[in-house]
Amino acid sequence: QVQLVESGGGLAQAGGSLRLSCAASGRTFMNYAMGWFRQAPGKERDFVAAISPRGGTTYYADSVKGRFTISRDNAKNTVYLQMNSLKPEDTAVYYCAAGFTAAAVASYGVAYWGKGTPVTVSS
Repeated sequence: QVQLVESGGGLAQAGGSLRLSCAASGRTFMNYAMGWFRQAPGKERDFVAAISPRGGTTYYADSVKGRFTISRDNAKNTVYLQMNSLKPEDTAVYYCAAGFTAAAVASYGVAYWGKGTPVTVSS
């Protein structure tokens, strides 16, 4: 069992930055690929980014490429999402996710979900 707790969400202006963190419980964090998804009001949950267990492989949604960066610190059982050049359309609840490979997570193959942290980007 893996428990995921997100933090770092909040209000940002367009063009600004935020960094989300996701702390994972358990000793097996480094066995899991990790990812971030987001869900805007009235919309489906969308894939944002994924990273392999050792951090060597990453995947990004086209809408965030070049603006968002996913990273992880296995010593701290934490995955991050650095969000730069934020746009109002990035407004959503952001969810942390764990799966068995980065490719699987990117294809919605998620074993565990966090409860989400809200991000609001004002224009």
